[in-house]
Amino acid sequence: MAAAAPGPEGTPLDRLAALHGVATSYRPSPDRTVRASDAAVTAALAALGVDADTPDALRTALAARESELRARLLPPTVVAWGGQPPAALAALPEGTRLRIVTEQGQTRSSAAGLPPGVHALYATAPDGRGAEAHLVAAPDRLPAPGGRSHGLLVQLYSLLSHRSWGMGDLGDLAELAAWAGRTIGIGFVQVNPLHAAVPGPPTDPSPYRPSSRRYPDPVHLRVEAVPEFPHVEDQDRMRALLERAARLRESVLDKGALIDRDAVWDLKRAALELVHAVPLGPGRRAAYAGFLAEEGEALTDHATWCALAEAYGPDPAAWPAGLHDPRSPETARARAALADRVGFHSWLAWLTDAQLGAAQRTARDAGMPLGLIHDLAVGVHPGGADAWAQAEYLAAGISVGAPPDAFNPRGQDWGLPPWRPDRLAASGYAPYRRLLRALLRHAGALRIDHVMGLFRLWWVPQGRPPTEGTYVRYDAEAMLAVLVLEAARAGALVIGEDLGTVEPGVREALHERGVLGTSVLWFERDWTGDGQPLPPASWREDCLATATTHDLPPTAARLTGEHVDLRDRLGLLTRPLAEERAEAAADASEWLALLTRLGLLEDPAGDPVAAEEQEVRAVHRYLLRTPARLIGVWLPDAVGDRRPQNLPGTWDQYPNWRLPMADAEGRPVALEELAASPRLHALMDVLREPVTGPESPGGGPAPAAGAPDGDGVPG
Repeated sequence: MAAAAPGPEGTPLDRLAALHGVATSYRPSPDRTVRASDAAVTAALAALGVDADTPDALRTALAARESELRARLLPPTVVAWGGQPPAALAALPEGTRLRIVTEQGQTRSSAAGLPPGVHALYATAPDGRGAEAHLVAAPDRLPAPGGRSHGLLVQLYSLLSHRSWGMGDLGDLAELAAWAGRTIGIGFVQVNPLHAAVPGPPTDPSPYRPSSRRYPDPVHLRVEAVPEFPHVEDQDRMRALLERAARLRESVLDKGALIDRDAVWDLKRAALELVHAVPLGPGRRAAYAGFLAEEGEALTDHATWCALAEAYGPDPAAWPAGLHDPRSPETARARAALADRVGFHSWLAWLTDAQLGAAQRTARDAGMPLGLIHDLAVGVHPGGADAWAQAEYLAAGISVGAPPDAFNPRGQDWGLPPWRPDRLAASGYAPYRRLLRALLRHAGALRIDHVMGLFRLWWVPQGRPPTEGTYVRYDAEAMLAVLVLEAARAGALVIGEDLGTVEPGVREALHERGVLGTSVLWFERDWTGDGQPLPPASWREDCLATATTHDLPPTAARLTGEHVDLRDRLGLLTRPLAEERAEAAADASEWLALLTRLGLLEDPAGDPVAAEEQEVRAVHRYLLRTPARLIGVWLPDAVGDRRPQNLPGTWDQYPNWRLPMADAEGRPVALEELAASPRLHALMDVLREPVTGPESPGGGPAPAAGAPDGDGVPG
């Protein structure tokens, strides 16, 4: 684990914190340093199993840690890049003998030229001291994308078709991919996290606060696509469910109702229980058995949690004694008593994995070089399945968030328990490896929300405001090595969401390992100079460039200033409305003037509707002028939707994560109408235009951006 720099006063608490990777200060801006409270530092240490509550405890803990580090031959996990020996071996005493047992079962006495994998390393020093460590051997870097690719960014739940049951599903995703790949020539579809949610009612609709990141949510299943569906015995019951599903779909598409995830799942669960009663054929039975064997204990734990949540409610704190531990005898007895439900939820995980795989194959068959880009949330719900099954790896009594900054003076608490860096390192990052492998199984690329969390996270003690937190460091080299290793094995790209406050060196480290960044048009300005928009040639090459994200206003709303009016209606403005409107208008005017100077904005001849569409197309022509390797189009921009899918800082004031895609007038647009939209086709035609303009200046990391650190924060 990387050690944080000691505090400025060098107190015993500072020294102890530094030896455990706990920061005692942070810098909200380059010219300002803020001291973390002793209470925050002590709480972070306590979550790492270190008692520093009293002067005696502090002295004892400091002496123990210093003694441990002096005696230690190796850290618990070491990294070898590109077949070179780990740097940690250089510090071993001369004459130390090595034995390495590779993943492939080979035994070696040298760390040079190791195959990629996570190997067992044993060291014996001349004085008899021994050490065991995990050795992560990773490629030097991920390969760059082969040429430029453009694609669509979509929140799957918002993409309804006339076949879905009230929210977008994996059948809709496959249909979108098949059409878009063949008709408009896109290279990828990036979706929101499809992680399993904590059940309600009401279910938290945010995809960034899931029950499990490893398993997708079966609410995304296309029921009719399950092979056993036609053989359901109770056809009358199934027809009744299909009729209710049609009414639910019509309430959204025809009447403008919000997406009701709980209502959708009530119908799908009832239908899937009918399908589950159909016996599997021999081939399907063998495939299911193979899935169960491959997933093993992790799936058993997940399905057990789901069954217990059905029986006792979704809050494990309210469960009977003994069920808080997945390995307890009480849990084993409950699992046996609920075997049918455990089997049902295991079967749902298999079906969802299969439909995800089918969607990715459909995308690749349609000619997409990447296909699906999945999204990894920064953490999990503290009462969900992953937190229950992996409690030993999570910091108890701590939540992840963000410190106060210019955009949010109160800081942020995201309500997500963080990994314990010490336990991760001791395990060779086993839970992290398994998570990445599961997400990359059906992906051409993976987006990492708040990728800065590979380096450090802001820990907020339970019951304290986010202003009273502190940073805790992770072994970024090991986290990156595992990420690069698993992505390389899957043949996938990695995109880091690196908007907001990014400490020096992070973007450079990501760039060195081939992890792409994220660049959003409105934040690409010369923040170290005059603040003017960056010219296209000054953008970085290794990034996904977009006009907006799910946490920001759609492009039309940004250009018209409607996002300011929305925030005013909800009472979210911190300055007078006239001042906010003037600033938004000046920002939009500055960009439009630049687009005009570059010859990217056509004259609409006085037609306001045509003018808006021309401006949106000009924004995307600008993105094409940059050297960015990936260009993403927010799908609602293609039909004129003005509403953000998530408005950070709101909860019940705004329908976050529940809006169906709509046109400029707010009328819901089904997938079938979207595919025929002249506005969409005109925008996608822009992406096929020949690009003329400045040459790319190269692919180095970008300068620090000025974006608020809100992407992926639970709404």
